[in-house]
Amino acid sequence: MPIIHVEMHPGRTQEQKRAFVREATKAAVETLACPPESVEIIIAEIAKESWAKAGKLKSDA
Repeated sequence: MPIIHVEMHPGRTQEQKRAFVREATKAAVETLACPPESVEIIIAEIAKESWAKAGKLKSDA
């Protein structure tokens, strides 16, 4: 059972998330030879003030 974890900043619409999980599931089924029912996707939205890169918070960029 593949479990795909995706972390992103908030701001995507529900329709964008639906499209993403549909396409990610399709890719997993095609490349991993598994049934779509076995693919789980977890989307975690993390605020820019809780995400840092190169020693700087993304909210400070």
